[in-house]
Amino acid sequence: MSDNKPKTFAIHTLGCKVNTYESDAMAESLRASGFVELGFEDAADVYIINTCTVTNIADRKSRQMLRRARKFNPDALIVAAGCYVDDAIKNDKLDELIGDHVIDLAVSNKDKQSIVKFITEKLSVNTDDTQYDDKKTMFLTQLDGHSRAFIKVQDGCNMYCSYCIIPYVRGALRSRSPEDVHEEVSRLAANGVAEVVITGIHLSSMRDKLLDIIAAAESVPGIKRIRLGSLEPMLITEEFVSKLKNFKKLCPHFHLSLQSGNDEILKAMNRHYSTEQYAKSCEILEKAYEHPAITTDIIVGFPGETPWQFESSMSFAERIGFYEAHVFKYSRRRGTPADTMEGQLTEAEKGVRSDRLIGLTNRLSEEFREYYIGKELEFLSEELIEIDGTSYETGYTREYVRCIKASSELHQNELIYGKASQIIREKTVDGAILLV
Repeated sequence: MSDNKPKTFAIHTLGCKVNTYESDAMAESLRASGFVELGFEDAADVYIINTCTVTNIADRKSRQMLRRARKFNPDALIVAAGCYVDDAIKNDKLDELIGDHVIDLAVSNKDKQSIVKFITEKLSVNTDDTQYDDKKTMFLTQLDGHSRAFIKVQDGCNMYCSYCIIPYVRGALRSRSPEDVHEEVSRLAANGVAEVVITGIHLSSMRDKLLDIIAAAESVPGIKRIRLGSLEPMLITEEFVSKLKNFKKLCPHFHLSLQSGNDEILKAMNRHYSTEQYAKSCEILEKAYEHPAITTDIIVGFPGETPWQFESSMSFAERIGFYEAHVFKYSRRRGTPADTMEGQLTEAEKGVRSDRLIGLTNRLSEEFREYYIGKELEFLSEELIEIDGTSYETGYTREYVRCIKASSELHQNELIYGKASQIIREKTVDGAILLV
């Protein structure tokens, strides 16, 4: 920043891992242009809320955060970015937000890479032109103090699940080149990142190109682990997994989106697989890897879901034995086919089903972690914490199971070894495995 005192900014992220990546990239571009980053509750000159619109609840949270930012500093520049903005543009609602002084600037997903340009023009300040680069592709260079970085390699979706607004706001399928990803991962590795998570809106649409992306990341010195974001079960074939097995840095941690364990509901959701096809994908992974972590998303209370259909979904979840499951109560979303379907359930009905499924998946997670007790484990050290006066290093195994081990110093990004002795119930690390 070449004029007067440097401007400050704060950023808050809602929604998916793609948003997390894009927030990190926007923050880096602002810092490189002379802005100083503050905590979100500090009095900043600029507040950026990277919004989500996947459900009506996400819309409400986006509005709440925008209004909260205005309260922190009434004179600040309030910037709404992301999917909520794209949906507002699509439905001619953006002028209401600006007219009511909720926001001062709206930045769509496709324009996030130009965030510095838009903010500096709005503030009438100059940037250091040697630092500012209005790229067509967002890039990350460093994440101070972080061992793990999200790498966005794909955007857009063409699946049109009946409950989902994302294809309408994220647009057509598009992806990055392996060479582009290799360059970004190399920069991050040079600045201390040891693990990358390859993510996108619909990674499975990349198919063979996804393998090339993994290969590009694996070839980078300093990268010790690679994880994949959410995948569609139909991507997981014996042929595809046989190729995944060639990547030594790829973690056996697979997030396969389920959404329902009932075939009739899957059809109503416009999902493109059956429960048996899903189960087959899990069997392929379990055959290829020892005790792989399979995680998922499940929606309860979809329009028309009967008590029997919910029970079949519960039974299917237990059959698969997920390590973790994100359980969501169905939320009506204007502009999607499911919003106008008959048989909308009450919030009370959805709440009861959600509580029951969460109880089941918590038990399954406990059983998954108990498998490791008495076994030798390794985790990538990320931070030093204190519990009852004792210091511990903590991090995650290749299966993304949190571990802790007593240590007087941090060995960040090094592999820590030990025997799993017990599951810890201390509040801050509840569910972590203690290594000795």
